[in-house]
Amino acid sequence: MKTKIPELRKQQKLSQEELALAVSVTRQTITSIEVGKYTASLALAYKIAKFFGKSIEEVFDFSDVEIL
Repeated sequence: MKTKIPELRKQQKLSQEELALAVSVTRQTITSIEVGKYTASLALAYKIAKFFGKSIEEVFDFSDVEIL
């Protein structure tokens, strides 16, 4: 899943560690989400979006998610 987290972090001059602390996960989790190795849970996606003042759809691109 594609995400705009790196761009949003850069706009706010935040490190992965700072974002991770703000949403109560590890830096490795943020790294994995950014590179597409891990898909955030709904709760985590909500926390990240809320942190940036955005909707989940503004932060995460669901266009490549397979709908059953």
